[in-house]
Amino acid sequence: MLSKVKSLGPGLLYAGAAVGVSHLVQSTRAGAQYGYILIIAIILAHILKYPFFVLGPRYAKQHNQSLVNGFAEIGNWAIWILGVLTITTMFTIQAAVTIVTAGLVQKMTGVTFNAVSISIIILIICLSILQIGKFKILDHLMKVVMIVLSISTIVAFFLSFQNDVDYTAMAQSTFSLKNNQDLSFLVTFVGWMPAPLDIAIWHSIWLLVKPKEQSFDSDFDFKIGFYGTAFLGICFLVLGAHTLYQTGINLEASAGGFASQLIDIFVSNLGESFYWVITIAAFTTMFSTTITCFDAMPRVMEEISIKMKLNQKLHSKSLWRYTLAGGTIFLLLFFVKDMKQMVSFATTISFLTAPVIAWLCLKVVRKDENSAMLWSPVEHKLAILGILVLGVLSLVYLLFKF
Repeated sequence: MLSKVKSLGPGLLYAGAAVGVSHLVQSTRAGAQYGYILIIAIILAHILKYPFFVLGPRYAKQHNQSLVNGFAEIGNWAIWILGVLTITTMFTIQAAVTIVTAGLVQKMTGVTFNAVSISIIILIICLSILQIGKFKILDHLMKVVMIVLSISTIVAFFLSFQNDVDYTAMAQSTFSLKNNQDLSFLVTFVGWMPAPLDIAIWHSIWLLVKPKEQSFDSDFDFKIGFYGTAFLGICFLVLGAHTLYQTGINLEASAGGFASQLIDIFVSNLGESFYWVITIAAFTTMFSTTITCFDAMPRVMEEISIKMKLNQKLHSKSLWRYTLAGGTIFLLLFFVKDMKQMVSFATTISFLTAPVIAWLCLKVVRKDENSAMLWSPVEHKLAILGILVLGVLSLVYLLFKF
């Protein structure tokens, strides 16, 4: 078992990318606004997205190629759709996770720089780590980050039950799909719970770039990341419910305001000595998400560029990293009103594109000669159900909005 833990890599990168805005911000907001009721959404999101997430590492293990190759096998039209969807979402995803991280830096350090300025510094740090240290530093860094995050969150989770509150009332919060505000929040919540479906592609690439000399159990690695994110999602929701639900306090929209408010309220409920536990847990969560997203999306665009047979200059992770950094900075400087707006926009876009990515994954499996090695019959049926549910919710959301 110890040797398996030491060999963990892509599964922790998956967890690092997944446990971020969806958990720290959205799960906390879900608990704060609705009590326990949206634990159901966390469980269902994991169940319905499971076949697509597990497809990434299984496809890479079976074919020794990333899931991008699977899309290309369907046809040129599929790889072009993937390229458009990736370009559409990559800048908003990176902007959302980075500005939340910036808010936590403001809280930790007390600096007076605005969140956008700090976001630019964070992006430069991430770019430097990935350009100098490549994958190896990220692989080792994630082991430390996820251990600190998990321990801090679990300790806070259990201590929060010491509060003198009516937990039964929390489970009775009113939530209605007919309510436009509730539906909008559900979309933004599920969009990144536990992560956008793009992460299946990221995971397949990370598995391939893991050092070949290391012994590796990809199934064990995936399960650690997948089930770990599910448990941590529930932990953050419960923490939000125990500290914010029915207090009459609204979460701040700005990155710094949200970070300060969240940590201060947690400390007031759990004790002053718990300040650094909460702060470290929050910061490590968001920094891990920021750097793993920054690593993944340029890798995806590099492979897409190759499959599209675009100009050879575009076949470069470094070029796409600088493109991602520049586009994210531009978005933060000129189009972001506050953290809440950025998070809601990014998660909504990811939710609306999810049915398309899920459908393409289904076609990848059906076209594969060894499809039984990718999905079991139960997982195949679950994938179809997931596509239907995500598609219907997307249509309902669009009807309510427009």
